[in-house]
Amino acid sequence: MPKLKAGTILPTPTEDAAITAAALADPDAVPFTEAEWEKVKPLVRRGRPLGSGTKAQVTLRLDVEVLEKFRASGDGWQTRINEALKSWVQTHA
Repeated sequence: MPKLKAGTILPTPTEDAAITAAALADPDAVPFTEAEWEKVKPLVRRGRPLGSGTKAQVTLRLDVEVLEKFRASGDGWQTRINEALKSWVQTHA
């Protein structure tokens, strides 16, 4: 059991039984069946999205003026640098 904050009041077993009985008696609060729990999936994934697996992380030094220009264009500037480099590679094959 996790450590509780100081001053936390826990229900007695009798109170806990009364709370559980009241919850089970509520027709709008029907507990999930095991089959329903199997279907439950999280609505939101936390953390960074998974990468495509086709990119490699590198350290790259760019001229300040180039970096400032891409950053000034807003979010997604790293993707735009990638697209510019991809375009260069395609035209200089």
